[in-house]
Amino acid sequence: MRPITLATLLLSVLLVTPPFAAEPLPSVTAASAENKAEVLEQKAASNSPASATAPLTRSEVQAVDPAGAAAVDDAITCLSRTIYWEAKGEGSADMEGVANVVLNRVGHDGFPDTVCGVVKQGVERKTCQFSWWCDGRADQVQEETRYTVAKEIARKALNQQLKDRTAGALYFHDRKVHPDWARQYLKTAETEKFLFYRPRNGKAK
Repeated sequence: MRPITLATLLLSVLLVTPPFAAEPLPSVTAASAENKAEVLEQKAASNSPASATAPLTRSEVQAVDPAGAAAVDDAITCLSRTIYWEAKGEGSADMEGVANVVLNRVGHDGFPDTVCGVVKQGVERKTCQFSWWCDGRADQVQEETRYTVAKEIARKALNQQLKDRTAGALYFHDRKVHPDWARQYLKTAETEKFLFYRPRNGKAK
C-alpha cells in the first residue's frame, strides 16, 4: 500500500468539506444599518429621543451604498445622496444644514414621515422639493471622498447627534438666487452657501 502524500490528503479534505456560503459581511452590515435607520427616522417623525435605540455606527453607514450607485430607497441613501448633491462641493456647515432641513421636515405637518418621502416629495408633479431628485440627471455618486463625508453627516443626523445649526428650518436656498417664496418665511440661519427659513406661523406651505 502506497503512503498517502500530503497533496492527496489535502485534496481529499477539500473535496469533502463544503465551501463557505456565508453572505459577505458588508451586505449583512448594510441590512442591519438600513433597519436601524428605519427605526431612527420613526423616532424623528414622532419627536421621540433616539437614545433608547441602537445608534448607527460608522462602519454600518459606510457599508450602505458603498459605490454610490444603489437604488435610492432607504433612509441612509436618501439622506446621504441629498447631502451630497445639494452641498457636495461646500463646507461641513452647508452639508449639515441640508441634513438638518431634511430631518426637520420628517413628521412635520405638511411633510412625509420618512426621509425618502421628504426627499422625493413633489416628484409626481415635477415640483421636487430637492431639485437633484428630478433634474433628469444621473444620481450616481462621482466623488467617493465627498460621499463618505455626506454619509457620516447623515449618520449623525439619523442618530439625532447632529446639532441643528438651522434653528428648525424647513426651507433653504442658494445665496445666488432670490426666490419670491423666501419673503413669506422667517430667516433662521446662514451658511457660506445657503440661507435657511421656517414658516412664521409654524405651518408648512
